[in-house]
Amino acid sequence: MPPAPCPGPSRRDALALGAFGLTLPRLLAAREAAPQRRPKACIVLFLLGAPPQQETWDPKPDSPVEARGDLGVIRSATPGLLLGETMVKTSRHTEKIAVLRAVSTNDSSHSSSGYYMTTGYPHAPVGVENAKPGAPNDWPSLGGVVRRVLQPQCRLPAAVTLPEQSANDGNLLWPGQDAGFLGRSADPWLLACEPEKGRFDVPGLTLPADVSEPRFDGRRQLLGGIDRMPASADERGIGAKAFELIASQQARKAFDLDSENVRTRDRYGRSRFGQSCLLARRLVEAGVPLIRVNWTRVPNAPNNGHWDTHAKNTEGVRALMPILDTAYTALLEDLADRGMLDDTLVVWCAEFGRTPKINPAGGRDHWGPVFSVALAGCGVKGGAVYGASDKLAAYPRDGRVTPQDLHATIYHCLGIPRDTEIRDAQGRPLPICRGEPVKAILG
Repeated sequence: MPPAPCPGPSRRDALALGAFGLTLPRLLAAREAAPQRRPKACIVLFLLGAPPQQETWDPKPDSPVEARGDLGVIRSATPGLLLGETMVKTSRHTEKIAVLRAVSTNDSSHSSSGYYMTTGYPHAPVGVENAKPGAPNDWPSLGGVVRRVLQPQCRLPAAVTLPEQSANDGNLLWPGQDAGFLGRSADPWLLACEPEKGRFDVPGLTLPADVSEPRFDGRRQLLGGIDRMPASADERGIGAKAFELIASQQARKAFDLDSENVRTRDRYGRSRFGQSCLLARRLVEAGVPLIRVNWTRVPNAPNNGHWDTHAKNTEGVRALMPILDTAYTALLEDLADRGMLDDTLVVWCAEFGRTPKINPAGGRDHWGPVFSVALAGCGVKGGAVYGASDKLAAYPRDGRVTPQDLHATIYHCLGIPRDTEIRDAQGRPLPICRGEPVKAILG
């Protein structure tokens, strides 16, 4: 069933919309243009460590063995489009997918290139590993912008990240995953979870055993009194949203994976990534516009279970791709079966690509000059390939796409004008994006 429409903005929300560069008439006019349509949404699958483009979307079977590796290729449902041999299920669904083969950050460090891909703004300086958040690298994430712009229309948080933040080994969090200068109230809601384990309960969405419903209502009334006292908008907003979530049947229903058909859960795979993708679909049904699903480390797999294949690239791809291939195609199939894919954009991306040559350890190292991104749904032309890398998948040959162009494409699919303004810490108006949508793949 389609989600119930979001309620109209309150008076406070309408004033806030004006403050952040939007107008209520503009939002209402957009709603009136398609009153029966499902709200647009986007699921970003962010693949920690970065799968090699040569073994996935951009194989080079005619290149020297030290470049092509020892994995083969398979044909896809799209004539002439070859994929890496381990993408067996994905190969049957390329008529839904557009591939960008010349995406580039020119940054080969997880943290700083991840910042660029997440915010749409390059890190200063480039090539910084274990970079920390803060000025001058304080641009809000895609989720932060979406939450600031669309939150007045949504009962649940407008942007959710799950099942954990992206981080280097040692839990060194990447910069750019929060709302930056927009403040904490616009942070994407982090849902730290392990949905693959037994009964799945979301921390914070159930009342503690010692808190009855009347006591909870009393605390909410107390918050209302505090809300009228001097405090920052962030502090008031965060407290109110926490109580709203606990009281929300819509939220509890969205996170109730136990209500899913067992076959549906199996279809996604019982991995942490697979069940997170299923949870993302449920959040779209509940009206959340943006969900980022981060790849997390897979126990007992090569390279600590992420895609950072500095050694044993072939073994790593063979171990991890069945998990990704199963979850990704299940998500596309499930969305299509439910009539949701036309209004839901699914983005397969990572922080960069992998080196064009195999190293002495049998691995591929970091590579920001060129890599691939795949998009499906929400008006994207299936079976399309835009851009090309050179014969070694080392540099763009044509059709180069930057992260800001990718962000512009996502905003276009979500129906958010690129000239929408947000304000920095000094109150200066700034456009949310300086890129251009990749029009060649848009319907």
